[in-house]
Amino acid sequence: MAPIPTPPAEPQDSPDTYVGLESDAAERLARARGWATVRSLAPGTIITMEYRVGRLNFEVKDGRVSRAWKG
Repeated sequence: MAPIPTPPAEPQDSPDTYVGLESDAAERLARARGWATVRSLAPGTIITMEYRVGRLNFEVKDGRVSRAWKG
């Protein structure tokens, strides 16, 4: 039987620190802090609810991050 894979650890980073930042700067900072995937979304975008380790989501309004969350 194959071993169960262990997912990599997420960066020790608070999504709240990105709120208010310009979206391009927030994405660069998130990648520098170790996030494997950074996803920018318009307000109200329909997305699936699966949780992905190492992914940081941004809701971007008027070029700035208005909300950020893991997964």
